[in-house]
Amino acid sequence: MLLTAPLLSKSTFFGSLVNKCRPAAIANFSVSTNVTTSARTLEEKLGLPPRPKKPLTPYFRYMQEQRPKILAENPKFSTTDIVRVLSKRWSNADAALKKRLQDDYKREQQEFVEIRAKYEAKMTDEQRAELKQLKQDVQDAKDRRMMRKRIKELGRPKKPASAFLRFLIQERTNSPQTPKQTYREWHQKCTEKWSRLADKEKEVFLIESRKDMEVYKKEIALWEEKMVRLGNIDVVRHGNLIDPPEPKPKIIKPIA
Repeated sequence: MLLTAPLLSKSTFFGSLVNKCRPAAIANFSVSTNVTTSARTLEEKLGLPPRPKKPLTPYFRYMQEQRPKILAENPKFSTTDIVRVLSKRWSNADAALKKRLQDDYKREQQEFVEIRAKYEAKMTDEQRAELKQLKQDVQDAKDRRMMRKRIKELGRPKKPASAFLRFLIQERTNSPQTPKQTYREWHQKCTEKWSRLADKEKEVFLIESRKDMEVYKKEIALWEEKMVRLGNIDVVRHGNLIDPPEPKPKIIKPIA
């Protein structure tokens, strides 16, 4: 059986991952799920119903029930204040209350296990493969963001602007974008102007770019040597390492 839901517009999918998703085939889906609708899950981004959500633990259920009361009593409380009060009240809470919440949690947990089993049973092998690939894509994107942040914190020299980018910067002053122009239109106009420039005119930008690139190469070499000495091998370009790490295995998608 096939899991389906109303297909989502590709324009709403984040970043470049949209083109990697294929819509699921149409079929009925009737499993009741305990999910939130505040944010779309990975399943929803693939056009599938959202995965069943785990029930709240007794402590978090208590926080959910008591938070409005504390806010009503203390409207100026910050989130930190609320959590501090809730934590103290929970430690002093009546045993009968804790037992009720624990019993509710056990019952909801059992229901969750059953609903999840029905949900997963309706997924096709293709849907599982797509979901696995999407999870990997999301993790890879997260890893890249973390790496960029780490490299910035470690003070990696910034690569200089190319000749064309220097030309664009100049055009922002000489021929700025008009209110009636989109950035794409302005950029296209600059690209066409660049292609029409004589080699002698381009050479001005090329010389500046080459000069800065030579400085950058020296700076990045010194920085990478320092990173190796400090043990930060992961931020060094693999081509500069004697024993580079093994590349991550690529997941081959099944042919549709």
